[in-house]
Amino acid sequence: MAVVEVRELGKRYGGRAVVDGVSFYVADGEIFGIVGPNGAGKTTTVECLEGLRRPDAGEIRVLGLDPQRDGREVRRLLGAQLQASRLPERLKVGEALDWFAAFYDDPADPAELLELLGLLEHRGVRFAKLSGGQQQRLSIALALVGGPRVAVLDELTTGLDPQARRDTWGLIEQVRDRGVSILLVTHLMEEAERLCDRIAVIDRGRVVALDTPAAIAIEAGGEHRLRFVPSAPVDRQRLAQLAGVSSVEQHHEAVIVAGDGQVVQTVMAWLTREQVVAQQLRIEQPDLDDAFVALTGRSLDEADEAEVER
Repeated sequence: MAVVEVRELGKRYGGRAVVDGVSFYVADGEIFGIVGPNGAGKTTTVECLEGLRRPDAGEIRVLGLDPQRDGREVRRLLGAQLQASRLPERLKVGEALDWFAAFYDDPADPAELLELLGLLEHRGVRFAKLSGGQQQRLSIALALVGGPRVAVLDELTTGLDPQARRDTWGLIEQVRDRGVSILLVTHLMEEAERLCDRIAVIDRGRVVALDTPAAIAIEAGGEHRLRFVPSAPVDRQRLAQLAGVSSVEQHHEAVIVAGDGQVVQTVMAWLTREQVVAQQLRIEQPDLDDAFVALTGRSLDEADEAEVER
């Protein structure tokens, strides 16, 4: 069952289409990602979904409700962590959660949320004294305090150090395991690959791919690569003639073979027959960064820079 449905969503600013015909759905119990560069239209899309912006075209349903017509009921069922939000610096963690809980008829237990998110011992700490990771944990708690069936998390881990980011990923999975469907907005491809069951890749306001992260990476034509140092010289010409191999290169002692999804098994089997050991073996699979380049003709960094110039 779909808990969120978006059909042909459109939003324009000053004559420019920021969101242009975006369609997707979020299934009950899944983590669905909206992925793309900064300025691609991701946040505008979810702000329309949350009822914070009125779309110019298209249709949105959250658990069967229209965010504009049924805004109060949607806000009861949908929890949101906004991309840009900040609490008063002197507000304490426990006070913030109690404050937000007061807006709901049947809120979640604040103490239980603080314990789930590792903030119970910080209940009396002021917002300004929290680390970046702790502030993001509090954002998740505030998004969940109303007991929503759907949570929207927008650029949740931007600015966090790698360890805090991975800790937050674990918390997101725990939230999903509690029965909350999650719509995750991110420009971090690694984050989408790690967490999302399915994703919509958005570029310049349009959906350019919609599937599982692995399927998008493969369908976009990304290649698998093996990099290894052979224990004995190998015939690169014979390697290049193996089924599924698209290229063979040599960088100093290392041999790099690229090809389709079967290239790893094919090359390893050939090396075994040749009695050659692949030392310092490294296998690289196609990822969402590769897929974005294949789909748009530019890297994610280049896309970010282009949006800034616009």
